[in-house]
Amino acid sequence: MAGSQPKKNSFFGGAAILAAGIIIVKIIGALYKIPLGWILTDAAFADFNTAYYIYSLLIVISTGGLPVALSKMVSEANATGRGNQVHKVFRISLAAFCTLGTITCLIMFLFPRQLADLMNNSHSYYSILALAPALFFICPLSAMRGYFQGHSLMAPTAVSQIIEAVCKLVFGLSLAWLFVRQGLDESIAAGGAIVGVTIGCILAAVYMFFMYRIHRSHVPPSDDTPDESGSILRTLVALAVPITLGSSVMAVANLIDASLVMGRLQDAVGLAEDAARTLKGVYDKAITLYNLPTQFMVPLTASVIPAVSAAIAVRNHKQGALVSETALRTTALLAIPAGVGLSVLGQPIIRLLYPATDVALAGWMLSVLGFAAIAVCLMLVCNSILQAYKMATVTMVTTIIGCVLKVVMNFFLVANPDINIRGAAFSTLACFGIVALLDLVIIKLVLPKSLSYLRVFVKPVLNSAVMGLAVWAVYGLSSKLLAGVGPFGHEGGLSNLGNAACVVIAMGVGVVVYFALVLLTRAISKDDLSLMPKGDKIARLLRLR
Repeated sequence: MAGSQPKKNSFFGGAAILAAGIIIVKIIGALYKIPLGWILTDAAFADFNTAYYIYSLLIVISTGGLPVALSKMVSEANATGRGNQVHKVFRISLAAFCTLGTITCLIMFLFPRQLADLMNNSHSYYSILALAPALFFICPLSAMRGYFQGHSLMAPTAVSQIIEAVCKLVFGLSLAWLFVRQGLDESIAAGGAIVGVTIGCILAAVYMFFMYRIHRSHVPPSDDTPDESGSILRTLVALAVPITLGSSVMAVANLIDASLVMGRLQDAVGLAEDAARTLKGVYDKAITLYNLPTQFMVPLTASVIPAVSAAIAVRNHKQGALVSETALRTTALLAIPAGVGLSVLGQPIIRLLYPATDVALAGWMLSVLGFAAIAVCLMLVCNSILQAYKMATVTMVTTIIGCVLKVVMNFFLVANPDINIRGAAFSTLACFGIVALLDLVIIKLVLPKSLSYLRVFVKPVLNSAVMGLAVWAVYGLSSKLLAGVGPFGHEGGLSNLGNAACVVIAMGVGVVVYFALVLLTRAISKDDLSLMPKGDKIARLLRLR
């Protein structure tokens, strides 16, 4: 059957459903974080993010590798018709998940004040407390996701992720707005915003429980003898621990980094805690926007591993190199213009989305972080390529190197009164820049010489540079023209409405200019688009070969 033939494009069956679900979740996440920055003050936004760093690390520890290990063990038992083994694996995994969930939940619930003090932000107490129950429910939820993925059923996972995201958006924003309107302390409002995460985890877990019960009722009985509980648990741990260690590197670094930045602003620069929270909140708002380009790398990174792995499996290393080059070039074509756009329009974008913050400071940091976003996107696709070549340990080592550099730079730069919070933006750029560079060097050494970085980067870089100049010129010209026009301008220059109009005009011109340059220079091919959703159809529409 033609539909069963392996193809290089990525969106088929369960993988397509899961990837589509992740994209929806990422979009909802952006819709949550940006308006949240309007509702919360800069200081409260820092409180929210401080709790989230702790939560993220504890999630990685409790669920980082176990869902993958569970899905692998369930898949293997399923393939050999061992139904009883499947259910015993799930029961033992669920018990392990719930144990870890209880421990991590209690850590946050019983010691919120101590954790807040460790993060050098005592006001994050309410946010930490509000997130504690989420850790209990996320663990059985992750177990059930691993169970369904082991059965190659991705729809329940995708739906549960969307439930989580929608609850976070609706309940989180509503509670934050309500608490602010009632005049409650800003740190309590941040806690209200984060309650949406907990509600989302609870409702997603309830949904997955019912889906599991339905699926279980349709599974025919089996007469196989399952393995001993100890043997299953040992296998589960052996599979999960390396994945968890690799996943925890960035979470640990982010946690240390957040605590260090707050500490250095207070201890070395001499700021009061509230002033440090405000500066950290300004930085966090710039980080929210810097993260946007990386959210749309999910379909590409999801497609790289199976495509490269399939080529390696049949020892077609040239094809593996071609697919890797295509993935890198596609990343460059998408990430470089996005990063350049953020850099060129850093201050106008901040003024558009967060007019109540320190626009000059946040805009400056976003301009630096725009280039960091390019590095992160390249790092993500490089990690996928190296993982396909069974070099996951290498990606962990390069990430550790980058994270150590980030921590060291923050220690010295943030402590400089003339640099302070700007040092965090510099260190982020240096961290991901060195990780991406190391990954690219290793890929070049590992892959055949047919891989060409000139083909990968030259056209995207040149086209993005021209686009950046066009965007800069158009924004500058339009801002001068609109500065004195009705609601668009005032005596001091552009109004917020005028700035919004100029940003939209400049971005629109940038998209048109870049798209035209890509076609004119033949910077994209049919092979490049084949890794993207509906890529073959887009290639036919553009008449690419």
